[in-house]
Amino acid sequence: MKFTIKAKDDQSSARAGALQTGHGRIETPIFMPVGTAGTVKAVHFRDVRDDVKAQIILGNTYHLFLRPGLDVLKAAGGLHKFNGWDKPILTDSGGYQVYSLANNRKLKEEGAHFQSHIDGSKYLFTPEYVIDIQRIIGADIIMAFDECTPFPCEYDYARDSMEMTHRWLDRCIGHFAKTGPLYSHDQTLFPIVQGSTFADLRKKSAEVIASKNAGGNAIGGLSVGEPHEMMYAMTELVCAILPKDKPRYLMGVGTPANILESIALGVDMFDCVMPTRNGRNGMLFTSEGIMNMKNEKWKNDFSPIDGNGYSFVDSQYSKAFLRHLFISNEYLAPMIASLHNLSFYLWLVKTAREKIVDNFFSSWKDMMVKKLDRRL
Repeated sequence: MKFTIKAKDDQSSARAGALQTGHGRIETPIFMPVGTAGTVKAVHFRDVRDDVKAQIILGNTYHLFLRPGLDVLKAAGGLHKFNGWDKPILTDSGGYQVYSLANNRKLKEEGAHFQSHIDGSKYLFTPEYVIDIQRIIGADIIMAFDECTPFPCEYDYARDSMEMTHRWLDRCIGHFAKTGPLYSHDQTLFPIVQGSTFADLRKKSAEVIASKNAGGNAIGGLSVGEPHEMMYAMTELVCAILPKDKPRYLMGVGTPANILESIALGVDMFDCVMPTRNGRNGMLFTSEGIMNMKNEKWKNDFSPIDGNGYSFVDSQYSKAFLRHLFISNEYLAPMIASLHNLSFYLWLVKTAREKIVDNFFSSWKDMMVKKLDRRL
């Protein structure tokens, strides 16, 4: 994988770059639609590629390990062959899912013991095994195994967790070096900065991760309930330490405003379930604010869903019709909303990139942030 910075914003740390992977080029800043189980919920890959114009999607090690399982994925020739997506894929190592299974897991130095949320079967994820799993999945970018700490958490817990994450990272790097890709493309390993919301821990973790000289670096453990200003403060601190010539990935973030503010701090890559999850519940993100499509106010509004037309659905269907679909519990409703939201998110980062190249990003970002969280 090769990362090249094409332009920088004079008034912030925003930058426009390009990632070259075995499955194609990714222009940054970029948003990655979440395909937890190897699919973006309620959206055909044809639409993810051609309408949303996604350049990379995200899969999840934990979920793919459980279903369809490693035997199926290996027999298929990896996730790309299994699901038919021919562009880059990134896999989360499963650390966040293990975090979310707080009542069904035990963390030890060797790894994470956990029970499946599907049938209660027991497994052990070690750093080495997580690398093996991601080799079988075959993602272009894979994550080191880490522990994602909750918010709030005690300082001592955050410190001990961070230090274990660093020890696990060394094991991941060692095993990654001993093994090779199983398919016809290279893979790149990203370590993950942890440390909760404690500045000294974040600083130490960023320094440790920077010293590993990995192909790219991730920032984890944020967007787990902390105030946005705290998230921005930790992100700014970490970005100032991580190598400037390597891509920076802020995991699980977030709202459109979160993404623009984090781009300004120097982040290049994002993923979040919000466009699809919130879309399935009737929430549409737009450049003018947020629309709840279940509201009575849209009942007789026959104007297009969004006049800016990020997706074909924006002009093909009216607000009144989309509301009708949601109220009627029609399957088409979450499909339309997911397509719109994903297309808007990809438009947002594409426009951010254009503004960085033109050196108008900061003023445009400030204008957009004022509108993005308004309720329409």
